[in-house]
Amino acid sequence: MAVDINARLDAAVEIATEAGKEALKFFENPDKLTIEKKGLQDMVSQVDRETEVWVKEAIAAKFPEDGLLGEEYGLVEGASGNEVIWIIDPIDGTACFVAGIPSWCVSIGIVANGQVVAGAIYDPCADEIYAGEIGVGATLNGKPICVSDAKSIKDGMLGFGYSHRLDSAPINDFLKPFLDAGGMFYRNGSGALMLAYVACGRIIGYYEAHINSWDCAAGIAIIQAAGGWTNDFLAGDGLLDGNPILGGGPGIEDELRRLTGLT
Repeated sequence: MAVDINARLDAAVEIATEAGKEALKFFENPDKLTIEKKGLQDMVSQVDRETEVWVKEAIAAKFPEDGLLGEEYGLVEGASGNEVIWIIDPIDGTACFVAGIPSWCVSIGIVANGQVVAGAIYDPCADEIYAGEIGVGATLNGKPICVSDAKSIKDGMLGFGYSHRLDSAPINDFLKPFLDAGGMFYRNGSGALMLAYVACGRIIGYYEAHINSWDCAAGIAIIQAAGGWTNDFLAGDGLLDGNPILGGGPGIEDELRRLTGLT
């Protein structure tokens, strides 16, 4: 049976937007938040957990045969043998969320037959919804978007992420030659949101030495739908264990791959 990706993307846009608007109410009333630490520089709030539950229930009501993978509660097998898996980050940028910094989003990616195919990212603070289906196109608030036409890393800012899941060596090994070559980095605390910025050309690319699938699946789809490229993030067991992520506009692909060593 053919998988209707367009119908799923429409649902992802609707669900991400509604979930984000509900989460925004808590962001605007931080005294109501309960915060826990998951690890070094890694937090979770009850909004993360409640939002993930709500998103999963909303998806399951529309597509009960699909699998679900979320940051807080892991993988729920689909009745169709995981032909389709929804990849959910209920709040990407929790540290920003709890600090009152408006750099967070709801991210929903769609994987079909082992390939990232579509995704939606909603930024409630800016009321921006990014959506894309590979081979079809990408939009921001319903208007077509495309990646930057930068020809060099000198032509704009590169989104940059880091977590303490890794030691600092890979980051240090990248940053010095990148800066020496004239590059400049940008970081806002949300990998998903920075990937969305790549898709609409605000920044020229994105690099993180290790990221989880729920942080980047939607962004990968939207970047590729907007005419950009990414590395093969799902290689190995990237879906469950994460991998490096690298992507951007076509004009800087060779330069970024050389600087990061990612093929």
